[in-house]
Amino acid sequence: MPSTRYRRVVAIDYGTKRIGVARSDPLGMFAQPVGTFDIDGLQEVLDGLLRQDGIDRIIVGYPLSDRGTANRMTTVIDRFVEELVRLFPSIPIETVDEHSSSKEARRILVDSGSSRKQRKVKGRVDTAAACVILQSYLDSD
Repeated sequence: MPSTRYRRVVAIDYGTKRIGVARSDPLGMFAQPVGTFDIDGLQEVLDGLLRQDGIDRIIVGYPLSDRGTANRMTTVIDRFVEELVRLFPSIPIETVDEHSSSKEARRILVDSGSSRKQRKVKGRVDTAAACVILQSYLDSD
């Protein structure tokens, strides 16, 4: 079990090709990128984070439409969340609206001076979107 008094919040930006992951600092103030993974790699990284730092909760981006309604991807996310609950029954798992998180992630990468080539690196936007989702969650708490 982790030795720290504080435990981290982990955010997931689930995509059909890649899954972006971010974690909070131990105090739960800032989002930090972890990386992008396939489904098997995700379980591995979550197991590692749980052993290393502890995980207080997992936040999963929930893709609602502009009008706040479900779409075809929300069903995929519902199944994904069910699997996470099965794999990590002791960790609370929440969904949060991820509307525009990828768009915001792209804007942040542009504003940070990342070149077009750097922004096109596979997974860069996915990890940044997970950070956007997490930072929004942390700021709202």
